[in-house]
Amino acid sequence: MREAVDALDVRAGGLYLDATFGAGGHSREIVARGGTVVAFDVDPSAVVPADLADRVALVRANFAELAAELDARGAGPLDGALFDVGVSSMQFDDAGRGFSIQADGPVDMRMNPASGPSAYDLLRDWDERTLADAIYRYGEERASRRIARAIVAARERGELPERTASLAALVARAAGVRGRWRIHPATKTFQALRIAVNDELESLRRGLDAATERTRPGGRIAVVSFHSLEDRIVKQMFRDDPRLRVLTKKPVLPGEAEVARNARARSAKLRVAERSA
Repeated sequence: MREAVDALDVRAGGLYLDATFGAGGHSREIVARGGTVVAFDVDPSAVVPADLADRVALVRANFAELAAELDARGAGPLDGALFDVGVSSMQFDDAGRGFSIQADGPVDMRMNPASGPSAYDLLRDWDERTLADAIYRYGEERASRRIARAIVAARERGELPERTASLAALVARAAGVRGRWRIHPATKTFQALRIAVNDELESLRRGLDAATERTRPGGRIAVVSFHSLEDRIVKQMFRDDPRLRVLTKKPVLPGEAEVARNARARSAKLRVAERSA
């Protein structure tokens, strides 16, 4: 959080975008440094604490809709924008949301549980090729075809898993991983389903483009990503956009102390660019 908010170079009275409000940690730090915040979060469980209510306006929408939502509210030019993309710790820790391999829950994975098809719906409706392609593209899973074949076979037997523990076990068997493992064999498949359910990569592209368009010259855009697909998009968009000047030649990585406090931070990468024109 410190490095990401430092990167914004918050100025008193400035207007900043927190594209992924979550528990509000980034917004709170921006406010502490004198900024005001327009925040986005599609998750209905996100709530602005009372002590931030006069400095943080929460928009209940995906940041893919950033352009339309800011225009509808007449929000002026942004002085900076912060994206902390992917699933929040709160979502991972709530078994009922279906994101976690470790905690059994329904195969859902929607960031907004009231909108769109769930992961179970995709497993039920997609054909084997579509499923395999998604697991490979979004999870970079080499065993995608075996996994898709096993899922479809379970479906045809009337045994399609409705719970994450059962799905994780099925995927692990299909992946053919033997013995002990450091990372669960279903991790990449769960990532792929989550990305597909929430259209995360296209949402990131749309959100970054809209934030760039609405950030004033001299304002900064900071993005924290957690896997290579996200980071690749950020790197390419920052590099190729003539409106931006890249400030981080290499991504900023979490320090040892932060990883010791929060193991989930180990894969985080921060990239920063400045609106130059």
